[in-house]
Amino acid sequence: MDTILQLGAARSSAYVCFANVHMLVEAHKDPAFRNVLDEASLVTPDGSPVAAAVGWFHKQKQPRVAGMDLLPVLLAEAARRNQSVYFYGTTNEVLEAIMKRAKQELPSLRIVGAYSPPFRPLTPEEDAADVAAINAADPDLLFVALGCPRQERWMANHRHQIKACMLGVGQAFLVYAGLEQRLPVWARKLWLEWAYRLWLEPRRLWRRYLVTNSHFVYLMARKKLTGSIGS
Repeated sequence: MDTILQLGAARSSAYVCFANVHMLVEAHKDPAFRNVLDEASLVTPDGSPVAAAVGWFHKQKQPRVAGMDLLPVLLAEAARRNQSVYFYGTTNEVLEAIMKRAKQELPSLRIVGAYSPPFRPLTPEEDAADVAAINAADPDLLFVALGCPRQERWMANHRHQIKACMLGVGQAFLVYAGLEQRLPVWARKLWLEWAYRLWLEPRRLWRRYLVTNSHFVYLMARKKLTGSIGS
């Protein structure tokens, strides 16, 4: 949290990725996306399996650092430090719910902007206008919710253009807005969050979880046996 807020205060055009199984498997398959993660200012183990893998292979205890957990904490600390925030992505309905909750719980939080871009590739003119609007608002922290891997690519492409610390928090917007519930802590500790998400969106996610989770298990097993996951 301190690192992120310091990056924001420095206006260093940094970006932070919260890496779950899906993101790491995408990075393993796509060298260009792997570079996006490699060049991030900070990458945290968002998923429990990712945190566990860090512990297994680096012989150290690594707690999960999820975007869903960090978003409300960062907003509260930003309010305490008088740092400003901007929300980019998702829908107008979600953004309105986020700002309503934040203003109720954190009346001193400086929300300097919120924008929901179209769900399509932006024209160069539209993109330039978004960058100009964000920089004019001058946030310390820019929370980005465009879905993985789109939001991570967007942050990497806008490094050195946007003067803020960008955070790809995706689904955390829905949870903070109160439009999607999270599992109890005990269920999250049992790694059941993916099953809950699958239950909520089976048609969209079944293939991702079947293929991606299986691929992650395969990669971890290969590293355990051979010391390498290959390229």
